[in-house]
Amino acid sequence: MSAPAGSERARSGQWAAWAFLAPVTVYLALFYAYPLYRNLDLSLRNYTVRSFVQGGAPFTGGRNYGTVLHDPVFGPALMHTMVFTLVSLAFQFTIGMALAVFFAGHFRLSATLRALFLVPWLLPLIVSASTWSWMLNSDSGVVNAVLHWVGVAPVDWLTSPRWSLTSVIIANIWIGIPFNLVVLYSGLQAIPASLYEAAALDGANGWQRFWRVTFPLLRPVSAITLLLGLVYTLKVFDIIWIMTRGGPADSSTTFATWSYRLGFGNLLPAFGPGAAVGNLLILIALIFGLTYIRVQRRRQPA
Repeated sequence: MSAPAGSERARSGQWAAWAFLAPVTVYLALFYAYPLYRNLDLSLRNYTVRSFVQGGAPFTGGRNYGTVLHDPVFGPALMHTMVFTLVSLAFQFTIGMALAVFFAGHFRLSATLRALFLVPWLLPLIVSASTWSWMLNSDSGVVNAVLHWVGVAPVDWLTSPRWSLTSVIIANIWIGIPFNLVVLYSGLQAIPASLYEAAALDGANGWQRFWRVTFPLLRPVSAITLLLGLVYTLKVFDIIWIMTRGGPADSSTTFATWSYRLGFGNLLPAFGPGAAVGNLLILIALIFGLTYIRVQRRRQPA
């Protein structure tokens, strides 16, 4: 007896589903799962340049993690990573929210100005970081020229341990504002205008309409914006490396730049400790991601 036509169609649909999933599965395995596995393997073995190429690196367990945790750079790098991430996120989100609300008014030239604000996001990071390096140059930078013009003493933005972290934070805030603007502006378009009209009829002023209507309804969009910004900012490398290389005296070193310097920035690379720092960075991002998922599930109705 032949199989029923319904079961044949079901099997055919399953094969079609697997066929569509296969490219995504292969992509995730090659470009996500395998690199993560290799990074974990690097952090658990004593790799040298020779063993990195030829193989045969001895297994050391958690020794590389112990080396990293007891390194004098660990504490400052962790602090710089947290400060860099949290301050950047706070200003990027606040300024992006203010601009999104401003442009939601749909005034004349609104679309043109929004397009101009996207320029920092569209430029390659090497161009943006190089531009900020020129602007903040102690001798010939335009920022110090303006400060001199208003009677303020010049600042060693990139060469002073006091100002180097501030400099890279300013550059990163400028680069990240357009992303927050685009996502939050899109979220604002989904809020019905009738809610604002009802609030205005009840006598609510502009700030009350924002705090009672806009902000609560934007919470889901705001949460995902902050999460994506957090994950991206934690791993920022290009801006810091181009502007300060993590210096001077490790004053702007973060986990991202420290990991690169350990693995590739020395004549005798420390592949294991470098991979360990990278895995710690992944762990921090994973903790925040799981926290976000848990909070979102608690907010969902049962």
